Amino acid sequence: MNTGPFFLGIDGGGSRCRARVRDVNGTLLAEATGGASNIYQDFRGALATIMDTSRAAAQTAGVTTQQLHAGLGIAGIVTSVGAEKVVEAALPFASVSVNNDAYAACVGAFGGGDGGIVIAGTGSIGFALVGGQRHMVGGWGFQLGDHGSGAWVGHHAVRRAALALDGLLQPTRLITDVLARTGGNRLDLSRWSEQAKPKDYAQFAPLVFECAAQGDVQGMMIVIEGASAISNLGRALLARGAKAICLLGGLSKAYPPYLDADVKQALAEPGADAVDGAIMMARRARGLAERWS
Repeated sequence: MNTGPFFLGIDGGGSRCRARVRDVNGTLLAEATGGASNIYQDFRGALATIMDTSRAAAQTAGVTTQQLHAGLGIAGIVTSVGAEKVVEAALPFASVSVNNDAYAACVGAFGGGDGGIVIAGTGSIGFALVGGQRHMVGGWGFQLGDHGSGAWVGHHAVRRAALALDGLLQPTRLITDVLARTGGNRLDLSRWSEQAKPKDYAQFAPLVFECAAQGDVQGMMIVIEGASAISNLGRALLARGAKAICLLGGLSKAYPPYLDADVKQALAEPGADAVDGAIMMARRARGLAERWS
Protein backbone atom coordinates (compact mmCIF):
# COMPACT_ATOMS: atom_id res chain seq x y z
CA MET A 1 0.00 0.00 0.00
CA ASN A 2 1.30 3.43 -0.96
CA THR A 3 1.92 5.49 2.15
CA GLY A 4 2.96 8.65 0.34
CA PRO A 5 4.02 11.25 -0.13
CA PHE A 6 0.94 12.36 -2.06
CA PHE A 7 0.72 15.45 -4.25
CA LEU A 8 -2.21 17.68 -5.08
CA GLY A 9 -2.35 20.00 -8.07
CA ILE A 10 -4.89 22.83 -8.26
CA ASP A 11 -5.66 24.90 -11.33
CA GLY A 12 -7.92 27.61 -9.94
CA GLY A 13 -9.44 29.65 -12.74
CA GLY A 14 -12.10 32.27 -13.22
CA SER A 15 -14.77 29.75 -14.21
CA ARG A 16 -13.72 26.47 -12.59
CA CYS A 17 -11.28 24.82 -10.22
CA ARG A 18 -9.58 21.56 -11.18
CA ALA A 19 -7.89 19.26 -8.66
CA ARG A 20 -5.71 16.18 -9.22
CA VAL A 21 -3.97 13.82 -6.81
CA ARG A 22 -0.91 11.74 -7.75
CA ASP A 23 1.42 9.59 -5.71
CA VAL A 24 5.17 10.07 -5.63
CA ASN A 25 5.56 7.90 -8.75
CA GLY A 26 3.09 10.01 -10.69
CA THR A 27 0.25 7.50 -10.58
CA LEU A 28 -3.09 9.26 -10.96
CA LEU A 29 -5.23 8.66 -7.87
CA ALA A 30 -8.13 11.10 -8.24
CA GLU A 31 -9.51 14.19 -9.94
CA ALA A 32 -12.27 16.63 -9.06
CA THR A 33 -13.80 19.82 -10.44
CA GLY A 34 -15.32 22.80 -8.65
CA GLY A 35 -16.51 26.31 -9.34
CA ALA A 36 -14.81 29.66 -9.88
CA SER A 37 -11.65 30.29 -7.84
CA ASN A 38 -10.11 33.63 -8.78
CA ILE A 39 -8.72 35.08 -5.53
CA TYR A 40 -8.67 38.64 -6.89
CA GLN A 41 -12.41 38.58 -7.48
CA ASP A 42 -13.37 36.71 -4.29
CA PHE A 43 -10.54 35.73 -1.95
CA ARG A 44 -12.56 33.87 0.68
CA GLY A 45 -14.87 32.29 -1.86
CA ALA A 46 -11.94 31.12 -3.98
CA LEU A 47 -10.19 29.48 -1.02
CA ALA A 48 -13.45 27.79 0.00
CA THR A 49 -13.86 26.40 -3.53
CA ILE A 50 -10.25 25.21 -3.60
CA MET A 51 -10.70 23.37 -0.31
CA ASP A 52 -14.03 21.83 -1.33
CA THR A 53 -12.53 20.59 -4.59
CA SER A 54 -9.39 19.35 -2.83
CA ARG A 55 -11.44 17.42 -0.28
CA ALA A 56 -13.46 15.79 -3.05
CA ALA A 57 -10.29 14.65 -4.80
CA ALA A 58 -8.69 13.52 -1.52
CA GLN A 59 -11.74 11.47 -0.59
CA THR A 60 -11.69 9.70 -3.94
CA ALA A 61 -7.95 9.03 -3.52
CA GLY A 62 -8.53 7.63 -0.03
CA VAL A 63 -6.39 10.22 1.76
CA THR A 64 -6.94 13.37 3.79
CA THR A 65 -5.99 16.86 2.72
CA GLN A 66 -3.47 16.89 5.58
CA GLN A 67 -1.56 14.17 3.72
CA LEU A 68 -1.35 16.19 0.51
CA HIS A 69 1.59 18.34 -0.53
CA ALA A 70 -0.28 20.96 -2.51
CA GLY A 71 0.74 22.99 -5.51
CA LEU A 72 -1.78 25.77 -6.09
CA GLY A 73 -1.90 27.63 -9.39
CA ILE A 74 -4.55 30.29 -8.83
CA ALA A 75 -5.97 33.00 -11.07
CA GLY A 76 -5.81 36.49 -9.61
CA ILE A 77 -2.29 36.30 -8.15
CA VAL A 78 -0.55 39.21 -9.84
CA THR A 79 2.17 39.86 -7.23
CA SER A 80 3.83 37.89 -4.43
CA VAL A 81 1.42 39.59 -2.02
CA GLY A 82 -1.44 37.45 -3.31
CA ALA A 83 0.58 34.27 -2.87
CA GLU A 84 1.60 35.28 0.65
CA LYS A 85 -2.05 35.82 1.62
CA VAL A 86 -2.87 32.29 0.52
CA VAL A 87 0.04 30.86 2.51
CA GLU A 88 -1.00 32.92 5.55
CA ALA A 89 -4.49 31.40 5.31
CA ALA A 90 -2.89 28.18 6.64
CA LEU A 91 -4.87 25.80 4.47
CA PRO A 92 -4.94 22.26 5.92
CA PHE A 93 -2.36 20.62 3.66
CA ALA A 94 0.93 18.89 4.49
CA SER A 95 2.69 21.71 2.63
CA VAL A 96 1.68 24.44 0.21
CA SER A 97 3.39 25.94 -2.83
CA VAL A 98 1.45 28.86 -4.35
CA ASN A 99 1.78 30.77 -7.61
CA ASN A 100 -0.47 32.17 -10.28
CA ASP A 101 -2.22 29.85 -12.70
CA ALA A 102 -0.10 31.07 -15.62
CA TYR A 103 3.10 29.98 -13.88
CA ALA A 104 1.65 26.54 -13.16
CA ALA A 105 0.50 26.25 -16.77
CA CYS A 106 3.94 27.20 -18.10
CA VAL A 107 5.70 24.73 -15.80
CA GLY A 108 3.35 22.02 -16.99
CA ALA A 109 3.60 22.90 -20.67
CA PHE A 110 7.41 22.83 -20.74
CA GLY A 111 8.21 20.58 -17.78
CA GLY A 112 9.81 23.48 -15.93
CA GLY A 113 11.97 24.41 -18.94
CA ASP A 114 12.00 27.48 -21.15
CA GLY A 115 8.94 28.48 -23.13
CA GLY A 116 5.91 30.73 -23.17
CA ILE A 117 2.20 30.24 -22.76
CA VAL A 118 -0.78 32.41 -23.62
CA ILE A 119 -3.93 31.59 -21.71
CA ALA A 120 -7.16 32.50 -23.44
CA GLY A 121 -9.78 31.35 -20.95
CA THR A 122 -12.19 33.39 -18.86
CA GLY A 123 -9.24 35.77 -18.51
CA SER A 124 -6.09 36.17 -20.59
CA ILE A 125 -2.39 36.36 -19.82
CA GLY A 126 0.97 35.75 -21.43
CA PHE A 127 3.71 34.16 -19.36
CA ALA A 128 7.19 32.86 -20.19
CA LEU A 129 10.14 31.25 -18.44
CA VAL A 130 13.40 32.12 -20.20
CA GLY A 131 16.76 31.34 -18.63
CA GLY A 132 15.23 31.18 -15.17
CA GLN A 133 13.59 34.59 -15.58
CA ARG A 134 9.83 35.15 -15.51
CA HIS A 135 8.10 37.37 -18.03
CA MET A 136 4.43 38.26 -17.70
CA VAL A 137 2.25 40.36 -19.99
CA GLY A 138 -1.44 40.97 -19.52
CA GLY A 139 -3.15 39.22 -16.65
CA TRP A 140 -4.55 42.46 -15.27
CA GLY A 141 -8.01 41.04 -14.69
CA PHE A 142 -11.39 41.92 -16.14
CA GLN A 143 -11.46 45.53 -14.93
CA LEU A 144 -8.10 46.51 -16.43
CA GLY A 145 -7.42 44.03 -19.20
CA ASP A 146 -8.07 40.39 -20.12
CA HIS A 147 -8.09 41.43 -23.78
CA GLY A 148 -9.09 38.58 -26.07
CA SER A 149 -10.33 36.45 -23.18
CA GLY A 150 -13.66 34.68 -23.01
CA ALA A 151 -14.99 37.35 -20.66
CA TRP A 152 -13.72 40.09 -22.98
CA VAL A 153 -15.31 38.44 -26.04
CA GLY A 154 -18.64 37.99 -24.26
CA HIS A 155 -18.57 41.51 -22.84
CA HIS A 156 -18.14 42.95 -26.30
CA ALA A 157 -21.08 40.90 -27.53
CA VAL A 158 -23.32 42.19 -24.73
CA ARG A 159 -22.17 45.78 -25.36
CA ARG A 160 -23.17 45.40 -29.01
CA ALA A 161 -26.52 44.04 -27.90
CA ALA A 162 -27.07 47.21 -25.88
CA LEU A 163 -26.26 49.34 -28.93
CA ALA A 164 -28.74 47.32 -30.99
CA LEU A 165 -31.49 47.98 -28.43
CA ASP A 166 -30.90 51.70 -28.97
CA GLY A 167 -31.09 51.28 -32.73
CA LEU A 168 -27.43 52.24 -33.11
CA LEU A 169 -26.34 48.91 -34.54
CA GLN A 170 -27.93 46.54 -37.01
CA PRO A 171 -29.04 43.33 -35.22
CA THR A 172 -27.50 40.05 -36.34
CA ARG A 173 -28.00 36.48 -35.16
CA LEU A 174 -25.35 37.05 -32.47
CA ILE A 175 -27.18 40.08 -31.12
CA THR A 176 -30.53 38.27 -31.16
CA ASP A 177 -29.16 35.24 -29.32
CA VAL A 178 -27.41 37.39 -26.69
CA LEU A 179 -30.58 39.35 -25.99
CA ALA A 180 -32.56 36.12 -25.73
CA ARG A 181 -30.34 35.15 -22.80
CA THR A 182 -29.91 38.54 -21.11
CA GLY A 183 -33.27 40.15 -21.73
CA GLY A 184 -34.68 41.82 -24.80
CA ASN A 185 -35.28 45.26 -23.30
CA ARG A 186 -33.30 47.96 -21.49
CA LEU A 187 -34.56 47.07 -18.02
CA ASP A 188 -33.79 43.35 -18.26
CA LEU A 189 -30.37 43.88 -19.82
CA SER A 190 -29.46 46.48 -17.18
CA ARG A 191 -30.50 44.14 -14.38
CA TRP A 192 -28.53 41.27 -15.94
CA SER A 193 -25.39 43.40 -16.23
CA GLU A 194 -25.63 44.56 -12.61
CA GLN A 195 -25.12 40.98 -11.43
CA ALA A 196 -22.85 39.74 -14.22
CA LYS A 197 -19.36 38.46 -13.42
CA PRO A 198 -16.55 37.65 -15.86
CA LYS A 199 -17.65 34.01 -16.05
CA ASP A 200 -21.15 35.16 -17.04
CA TYR A 201 -19.77 37.14 -19.96
CA ALA A 202 -17.46 34.27 -20.88
CA GLN A 203 -20.43 31.97 -21.44
CA PHE A 204 -21.13 33.90 -24.67
CA ALA A 205 -17.68 33.30 -26.16
CA PRO A 206 -18.56 30.00 -27.92
CA LEU A 207 -21.59 31.69 -29.47
CA VAL A 208 -19.46 34.57 -30.73
CA PHE A 209 -16.99 32.22 -32.44
CA GLU A 210 -19.83 30.14 -33.87
CA CYS A 211 -21.47 33.22 -35.33
CA ALA A 212 -18.15 34.53 -36.66
CA ALA A 213 -17.56 31.24 -38.50
CA GLN A 214 -20.96 31.66 -40.13
CA GLY A 215 -20.11 35.14 -41.35
CA ASP A 216 -21.97 37.15 -38.71
CA VAL A 217 -20.39 40.59 -39.07
CA GLN A 218 -20.61 41.46 -35.38
CA GLY A 219 -19.12 38.13 -34.34
CA MET A 220 -16.36 38.50 -36.92
CA MET A 221 -15.36 41.96 -35.69
CA ILE A 222 -15.14 40.75 -32.09
CA VAL A 223 -13.12 37.65 -32.96
CA ILE A 224 -10.70 39.53 -35.21
CA GLU A 225 -10.02 42.13 -32.51
CA GLY A 226 -9.68 39.43 -29.86
CA ALA A 227 -7.26 37.44 -32.02
CA SER A 228 -5.14 40.55 -32.46
CA ALA A 229 -4.93 40.92 -28.67
CA ILE A 230 -3.95 37.26 -28.22
CA SER A 231 -1.36 37.58 -31.01
CA ASN A 232 0.11 40.62 -29.26
CA LEU A 233 0.54 38.63 -26.04
CA GLY A 234 2.32 35.85 -27.91
CA ARG A 235 4.51 38.29 -29.84
CA ALA A 236 5.56 40.01 -26.62
CA LEU A 237 6.77 36.67 -25.23
CA LEU A 238 8.67 35.87 -28.41
CA ALA A 239 10.38 39.25 -28.12
CA ARG A 240 11.44 38.33 -24.58
CA GLY A 241 13.19 35.18 -25.77
CA ALA A 242 10.54 32.45 -25.77
CA LYS A 243 11.17 30.09 -28.69
CA ALA A 244 7.77 28.39 -28.57
CA ILE A 245 4.31 29.37 -27.43
CA CYS A 246 1.57 27.11 -26.09
CA LEU A 247 -1.95 28.48 -26.45
CA LEU A 248 -4.05 27.31 -23.50
CA GLY A 249 -7.50 27.85 -22.04
CA GLY A 250 -11.05 27.41 -23.22
CA LEU A 251 -10.51 29.36 -26.45
CA SER A 252 -7.20 27.67 -27.35
CA LYS A 253 -8.79 25.62 -30.13
CA ALA A 254 -10.92 28.46 -31.49
CA TYR A 255 -8.29 31.19 -31.92
CA PRO A 256 -5.47 29.65 -34.05
CA PRO A 257 -7.09 30.24 -37.48
CA TYR A 258 -7.35 33.95 -36.67
CA LEU A 259 -3.88 34.53 -35.18
CA ASP A 260 -1.09 36.47 -36.91
CA ALA A 261 1.26 34.29 -38.97
CA ASP A 262 4.37 34.79 -36.80
CA VAL A 263 2.57 33.75 -33.64
CA LYS A 264 0.80 30.84 -35.33
CA GLN A 265 4.17 29.54 -36.56
CA ALA A 266 5.55 29.53 -33.00
CA LEU A 267 2.68 27.50 -31.53
CA ALA A 268 3.54 24.20 -29.85
CA GLU A 269 1.59 21.50 -28.03
CA PRO A 270 1.96 21.53 -24.21
CA GLY A 271 3.66 18.59 -22.55
CA ALA A 272 1.25 18.64 -19.60
CA ASP A 273 -1.59 20.80 -18.31
CA ALA A 274 -1.69 23.39 -15.53
CA VAL A 275 -2.90 20.88 -12.94
CA ASP A 276 0.15 18.70 -13.45
CA GLY A 277 2.23 21.90 -13.55
CA ALA A 278 0.95 22.65 -10.05
CA ILE A 279 1.91 19.13 -8.95
CA MET A 280 5.40 19.78 -10.38
CA MET A 281 5.54 22.92 -8.22
CA ALA A 282 4.72 20.86 -5.13
CA ARG A 283 7.30 18.21 -6.03
CA ARG A 284 10.00 20.83 -6.51
CA ALA A 285 9.18 22.31 -3.10
CA ARG A 286 9.80 18.86 -1.60
CA GLY A 287 13.16 18.54 -3.39
CA LEU A 288 11.90 16.00 -5.93
CA ALA A 289 12.32 16.01 -9.68
CA GLU A 290 9.47 17.85 -11.38
CA ARG A 291 8.94 15.12 -13.96
CA TRP A 292 7.83 11.73 -12.71
CA SER A 293 8.27 9.82 -15.96
